[in-house]
Formats: sequence, structure tokens, C-alpha cells
Amino acid sequence: MRLERRPQPSLTMTVAAPFAAVLASLVLCAGLIALAGVNPLDAYAEMLRGAFGSRLSITETLARATPLILTGLAATVAFRARLWNIGGEGQFYVGALAAAWLGSEALAGLPPALGILGVMIAGMIAGALLLLVPAFLRVRFGVDEVVTTLLTNFIVMLFVGMMVEGPLKDPLAFGWPQSVPVANELMLPKLVERTRLHIGLLIALATAGLVWLMLARTVFGARARAAGLSAGAAEFAGVPLARTLLGVAVISGALAGLAGAIEVAGVKGYVTTDLSPGYGYSGIVVAMLAGLQPLGVAVAAVFVAVVFVGADAMSRALGAPTFIADVIVAVSLLTMLVALLFATYRVRK
Repeated sequence: MRLERRPQPSLTMTVAAPFAAVLASLVLCAGLIALAGVNPLDAYAEMLRGAFGSRLSITETLARATPLILTGLAATVAFRARLWNIGGEGQFYVGALAAAWLGSEALAGLPPALGILGVMIAGMIAGALLLLVPAFLRVRFGVDEVVTTLLTNFIVMLFVGMMVEGPLKDPLAFGWPQSVPVANELMLPKLVERTRLHIGLLIALATAGLVWLMLARTVFGARARAAGLSAGAAEFAGVPLARTLLGVAVISGALAGLAGAIEVAGVKGYVTTDLSPGYGYSGIVVAMLAGLQPLGVAVAAVFVAVVFVGADAMSRALGAPTFIADVIVAVSLLTMLVALLFATYRVRK
């Protein structure tokens, strides 16, 4: 038996692959839930109820999906060009830190619209600069960006801890390690009053459309896709490979940094070392579940948010451990890889 590449993967299989992967992951994780002494059907029903059962739960799910859309887009842009950005978590945190720093004093005197725009741009610049370093090391010296981007996550976390305990520590936090807060007038307006859902969701959805437009309808997007398909062939055809990869790094890092800035300015208001429950890493799962399609990232982000928000409700109602959410997301990534394999290849004797 051997694997033979399909001449052209069918549209049906490409669309069905993410749904098959999600279904397979739920079936596989049902056994783990049963071992915890909980009926899997009851657990999944409680998970859906916890994510969509009330106005508050729906808004919380969408609020959790907002940063996942942006980190998923960051991974999508990079992976399409075969720039393996595993540092979305670090880029998220430096974007959040830059937003809190400038949003606390430097931009506080501006009109709210300009100040909010400045906060988001600050986060984007910080995330872009962080990813530019591993990207430059790859194109100049051939250093593996998987290692460098992964290691920057740990460096950034130590740096954030130092800043919130030192220069950027809020003097009014009663000793709690958190940064100075973003000025109230620079916080993102709420979409639904008395909830955590803010206009960052609309910004994330609009960004998904812009990323799709860039990849599908621009020369730069064509160059990035060509670099991802075959770097050697792209260079032979005249694609400036180094410049293209550096441009991809700027966009990918900026998207992850924007996620951090929006999370600070939309939800928390300040930076702590536990600001992200793994948005940077989960963004990779979101991108893969979406098949590296920008418009599919929004749907995949909502699924992952449903799992995380629903798992909390499931744990409270049935006593099942909350780590099952992490297992479901991780298994979804593995089953998605298998689904993509069979969508791209077929088994032959």
C-alpha cells in the first residue's frame, strides 16, 4: 500500500475535512470523559449549554474567540509562506505590554478614537518587531525559526514578569504584579452592555477579510503563497524570497501583537503574566482547523472558544476536569492533520 497525491483535492473533501476532524476528536475524547466518571453526551450537552445557553455565555464565547481569530490569522499568514511562527504567544504579550504602556499616559491626552488607534498600532509594531528577529536570522543565516520563535515566548514571559514587577508596575495595585492600566477613555467600547464583548470582535472579523483579500488578490499574497509552495521555484521565477518572508513576518507578528493590544484595551485593562490562557498556541490549532484559510479562521476560533468556555461550565455542573478542553483542542489538531492527509493523498495498492 502507498500514498498517492491526488491530482486536485476535491472541494467536498477540503470542506468536509475540518468537520470530520472535529467529530473524530469529540468521539476520541468521549472515552476520556467517561473515565472521569461523566456521561460524554451529558458533558457535551453541558458544554454547548455553557457556551450558548444564555446571553452572557454567548457574549463570553465571542469575547474569547476575538483574540483567537487574530492569533489564528497570524499563524495562517506565516504558515502559508512556510514561515513557521510558533511565537504567537510572545508576540501577543509584547503587543499587550506596548498597549498598556502607551495607553496609560502617552496616548491618554488624545481624542479617544485616535488614542485607541494608537494603542492598537503600538501593539502591532511590538509584535512585528519581535517576529522580525527570527525571520531575519532565517533568511540571513538559515537559523530554524521554529526554535527561535518558540524560545522567544519564554524570553518574553520573563520580560513581562520583570516589567509588571518593576518599571510598569501599577502603584495602586496593592502589591499585585500588574502593569499600569490603560486609560478609561482608551478602552474599547462594548458591543453589549454589562458583558465583556467589545468592538474588538468586529475589528478581528474585518481583519480576517483584509487578510483574505491580501493573500488572494495582491501581488504580495501571490508571492507569499509561491514561497510556501516551493521556495526554490519561487526564487527561480523571480520572487524576492528574503523580502517576501520578512514582509510575512511583519504581518504575522503584527496580527498577534494586535490580539494582545485588543485583549488589554477591550477586556482586562492591564497586563499580568496570566493574561493569555494560551491564545498564541491555540491560534496554531485555529489556523490548522481552518485549513489555513483566513475566512475559515473565524469559524475555527468560535469552535475553540466554545470548547474552553463550555468546559468551564461542564466542570462546574458535572465535576469533569477542565483540562479536557485542552485535550479536545490538541486532539482536534491531530485529527485535522490526518484529515488533510487523506484529502490530499489517496491510498493505492
